[in-house]
Amino acid sequence: MKILDKYVAKSFLTGYLIAFCVLIGLRIIIDLFVNLDEFSEHADLGTLAVAKNILSYYAIHCTLYFRDFAGMIIVVAAAFSLGKMVRYNELTAIMASGVTLKRIIAPIIVLATILTALLVIDQELIIPPLSDKLVRGQDCIPGQEKYDVWFIADANGSLLCSGDFDVKTATFTDLTIITRKRIPNSSFWKSTGWLEAKNAAYDPKNKSWLLTEGSFAPIPDFSDRNLDKIARFVRKPVPAYPTNITPKDIPVRRRAENKTLLSFRQLSALEAQGTKIKDVRQLAAQKHFRVTDPIMNLVLLMVCLPVLVCRDPKAIKSAILTSFLITAACLVTNFTCKLLATETILSITKPQFWAWLPVFIFAPIAFIELDSMKS
Repeated sequence: MKILDKYVAKSFLTGYLIAFCVLIGLRIIIDLFVNLDEFSEHADLGTLAVAKNILSYYAIHCTLYFRDFAGMIIVVAAAFSLGKMVRYNELTAIMASGVTLKRIIAPIIVLATILTALLVIDQELIIPPLSDKLVRGQDCIPGQEKYDVWFIADANGSLLCSGDFDVKTATFTDLTIITRKRIPNSSFWKSTGWLEAKNAAYDPKNKSWLLTEGSFAPIPDFSDRNLDKIARFVRKPVPAYPTNITPKDIPVRRRAENKTLLSFRQLSALEAQGTKIKDVRQLAAQKHFRVTDPIMNLVLLMVCLPVLVCRDPKAIKSAILTSFLITAACLVTNFTCKLLATETILSITKPQFWAWLPVFIFAPIAFIELDSMKS
């Protein structure tokens, strides 16, 4: 069986490589066609600099494209390898020798599991370190980006705001920090003061931001009826502000949709310090989908495989079309569940329910189809 396993595995990996190049390449070409004018905004730097910017941009973004297309690539590779075997009647010859269909597709399932593990490695170990570069727009020069930052929450619950953060120098201009404390036995926060600074530069040794003309003003607790105990509205000089927010975190944390670039561990840390109910729901949904997405990629394959192993060469085209329709149904269902994961329906919000719903729907279908496969 080793010869047969090697042959099926080689055919599948060849199809995987072709599908990877075609789908990822098509994604790059479409994006480049749409955004070529944005890349050319810095044409004054020279053609070589623009070409280098384009190459570096898409080289890094291939990690995202692989994450998004991993499931589809596996299905296309399976359709390519099995379609080739059906076309040349190899499947019929193999079965005539006493080998069952389940044994034939076993190498494909094993390789698909390994390739799904690569997806997990890409999501958890490769994308997070590159997250600050992945949020860069097409019209930005690498290392020279400038961002506006609005209400980024740190581990203390404080909110950082600035109209200008320079990535190259890792400095804030006109930084404002609203300090807060959590109200006991509640999910709400109470402002305790605000800190202002003309500039702020990061000190990696002390994990703090060094402030230029930094000053802090406490907010009096007006709920205290004893006016003598109310703190005076007096500003105090502050040389530095310690926080867990680093320059690398700022480009990613400034937009909610960028949370998909974080690792499972980072999502858990943000969920623990969540300041908004909606943010906590989004983080919970991201964590559950991080687990279910690789499972759904394997479910996609197992749903399609019984359809693809038809023995009639004339029926292979309809089998491939049916498999892609099933794949589309799985992807649409999964996408819809992601949209509904943070919504409140019938006064109930259950991100974990919507994350696991596609698995509960299609996994039984996959096992039933595999079990009823005619050998």
